[in-house]
Amino acid sequence: MKRIVILAVLILTFSAQSAAQGMPVYDNTNFISLTKSLFESAKQTAELLKTVEFLREQKDNIVKVNAVIRELKAASELTRNHQRLFKTVRGDLRQILSSPYIHPDEVSRISSSFEAIMTTAIDDLELINHILSSDFLKMSDAERTSLLLTKERQSQEMVAEITQKTERYRDIIAFRRMQDLINNRETNY
Repeated sequence: MKRIVILAVLILTFSAQSAAQGMPVYDNTNFISLTKSLFESAKQTAELLKTVEFLREQKDNIVKVNAVIRELKAASELTRNHQRLFKTVRGDLRQILSSPYIHPDEVSRISSSFEAIMTTAIDDLELINHILSSDFLKMSDAERTSLLLTKERQSQEMVAEITQKTERYRDIIAFRRMQDLINNRETNY
């Protein structure tokens, strides 16, 4: 900007000298005020560029903080889903397996079904713990967030699957209980 102002001053100075023969005398006050205003504009532009750079840095910081917040939310939601999963399996599975209306051959099938889901959940938690606690994998924040969100969705699907299976087995138990009551009722006719 300074170079442009100096170049403009030199051009005007040389052109004024060459055209000055036989022309009226030129008042330099307007030229000096124009030069001062150009310098002030250059200073303001420099300050504006500094402000733009500062705002760009702040935007980058906000993006980084948002990514960390998204990671924390995904990790906490993942933890909540797994807690729900473990609580459901611990309480409801015991209740289902201890029911007299579940046949012995069904116990192993039910147990292995729930065990497969729990094994997947435990493996997911170990992977998430490894990703969040070490820099061994050299993942960017975006990749880490994407993986956490994927695992969060998968954990929600596992919770839904466990809930569905639990409800299905409860319905089977209720149906067999009702069937048992009907088959073993006293007849008074």
